[in-house]
Amino acid sequence: MLQPPGDVHEQALAALLTSAYGVSADEIAFLPLGADVDTAVYRVLGSDGTPYFLKLRRGAFSPLSVALPSILAEQGHEWLIPPIPTLNGSSWSRHSPFTAVLYPFVGGLSGWDVALTDEQWKVFGAALRALHDFALPPTLESLPAGEDFSSRWRRRVTGCLDSIGTLPLHDPVAVELVRLLREHHRTIRHIVQRAEELANELASQRLDLRLCHGDIHAGNVLIDTSGRLRIVDWDTLVLAPKERDLMFVGGGVGGRWNQERELDSFYAGYGRGRGQGDGAALVNKAALTYYRYERIVQDVAEFCAQLLESDQGGEDRRAALAHFAAQFEPGNVVEIAIATDEEL
Repeated sequence: MLQPPGDVHEQALAALLTSAYGVSADEIAFLPLGADVDTAVYRVLGSDGTPYFLKLRRGAFSPLSVALPSILAEQGHEWLIPPIPTLNGSSWSRHSPFTAVLYPFVGGLSGWDVALTDEQWKVFGAALRALHDFALPPTLESLPAGEDFSSRWRRRVTGCLDSIGTLPLHDPVAVELVRLLREHHRTIRHIVQRAEELANELASQRLDLRLCHGDIHAGNVLIDTSGRLRIVDWDTLVLAPKERDLMFVGGGVGGRWNQERELDSFYAGYGRGRGQGDGAALVNKAALTYYRYERIVQDVAEFCAQLLESDQGGEDRRAALAHFAAQFEPGNVVEIAIATDEEL
């Protein structure tokens, strides 16, 4: 979210921090980070000088998204930032209509802003392998959703393309999105069709489902001020083939992570070379292709809903339009997904 939500006030956040966490806040500053319009984040400075990172999440919330980082951190994994518990021991609190989670503030740069070194790529690979090999404790109160290869996003995109001539256009951002949809109409139709074909193929197979982050793009990898790699934002946990995560490495989301050197270093850390390796680590190319296509489909569906169904959002609208257009640029997700498909 690039603009602070209008239904959240600093005084109410200060009261929440005091009542839920015992934190007296001297400063609360909104941070314009991320493309998720349902997530707002703040930097909090406590009266004792301690900095915190406050995250507000609107809509569906899984307690596992905050429980898992704590569990993995307790096992010695240093690539997480576990949440700070509330006074009653919970990992989260409520600030209607949001769920609030408080973290220690860790300074650094995301993968959007800094290129990972070869060693950091190896650490990243080892971290994802540890996540994919992690066995969920039977005592957990909730489990992540399982992959169902649903066509809901594909149906939404098809519906948007079918109605493109009758859509009400609220502002110049909506007008430009419709122009881009017309320009890339044939490519988008092809992506939807191939995602559907691959989904049907994969749904008929007995696939090994692993715990996956689900949205491990460059913006959710943080390199802190000491050079340590951290994985953040666990709201999208899912039980799925490991390619649900692996598709991001080399996938070109945001025009990042599309270099051969990066792939080689990542897979050295993950546990195999890309040419051959142990059965547990071998990449299912059909699944990799499906997830690269499906990521584009979901983004197109969400951009259409955000930009064509209302005129609200300000800077978030313009950022969403830029993200939509960038997908079709060289080295970005569309080009790489189609190239991945051609390898099949």
